[in-house]
Amino acid sequence: MTEFKLKILELLKEDARRSPALIATMLGAAEAEVAEAIKEMEADHTIVKYATVVNWSKIEDEKVDALIEVQITPERGRGFEGIAERIYLYPEVKSVYLMSGAYDLAVEVEGRNLKEVAAFVSNKLSPIESVLSTKTHFILKKYKQDGIIFEDHEDDHRMPISP
Repeated sequence: MTEFKLKILELLKEDARRSPALIATMLGAAEAEVAEAIKEMEADHTIVKYATVVNWSKIEDEKVDALIEVQITPERGRGFEGIAERIYLYPEVKSVYLMSGAYDLAVEVEGRNLKEVAAFVSNKLSPIESVLSTKTHFILKKYKQDGIIFEDHEDDHRMPISP
C-alpha cells in the first residue's frame, strides 16, 4: 500500500463524502490520479463500503444493541473461522471479532428490543454445538462511535480556581 493511497483512505475515513477533486486539492495531486487510486482500492476491496454513522437515539428508542462475549471450542482444521462465519451470517449480527483474553469472539447484535436480542442468544447463538458460553452486555448509551462524539457537550461554566 502506497503512502498516497493511505492518505486517501484517511481522508475518506474522516468523511466519505469527500470528492476526488477535493482530496486531490488536499493532497496536492491530480484529480485523475486520486480517482484511479480510489477505483483500484474499491476493486481490490480495500475500500469495502461507504457508510453513514447515525445517532439512532435521536430517532428510535426501541432499537437495542448488545455485545456478547462468546467462548467456543475451535473446529478441527478450521479453528474459529467456521463458527465465526455461522454467527456473522445471522441478520441480527452487526460485527464479529476474534479476541484475545477471557473469551474467543465478541459479537455485536442489534434488535428491536431486549426480548429480541435475548431470543437470538438463546435460540440461535447458544445452541451452536461449539459454543461453550455466552455473556451478554446491553449497550445503554453510546457516547462515541467510529471517532464521532454523539453528545453535544456544553462548555465548562465552573469558576477557575487559582492558588
